[in-house]
Amino acid sequence: MNISLDLTTPALLFPAISLLLLAYTNRFLVLAQLIRQLNSREADTLRPMVKQQISNLRQRIKLIRTMQFYGVTSFLLCTAAMFAVFTHFNLLGTALFGLSLLCLLYSLIVSLYEIYISCDAIEIELNTIENKPEEK
Repeated sequence: MNISLDLTTPALLFPAISLLLLAYTNRFLVLAQLIRQLNSREADTLRPMVKQQISNLRQRIKLIRTMQFYGVTSFLLCTAAMFAVFTHFNLLGTALFGLSLLCLLYSLIVSLYEIYISCDAIEIELNTIENKPEEK
């Protein structure tokens, strides 16, 4: 089986990966802003709900870092694949492109898990609201 890869195939991923990295960066910036707000709002005391949120935020920051790492790695491998194809090393280009796709796939799977975790953070907030005393 001979797989033919031309220069345009890896190039098709460039806009997708760029948009994905932008989305990851936006998620990171929102989390960073939320952490700063929590820090200034909580001052000297820490409510139990906030302690739960801190654990969740730490996990999400680590996941976003992983997402970004594999997204950028995918971008680099995609660029290397284009260079290999450009210099007529088609087998190497195909292998690099395959690795690029695997990195992108892993990045997306981690992103899906991070979205799941972020829903847990919202659930913590909802439980806090729900447990507040009712008006009489």
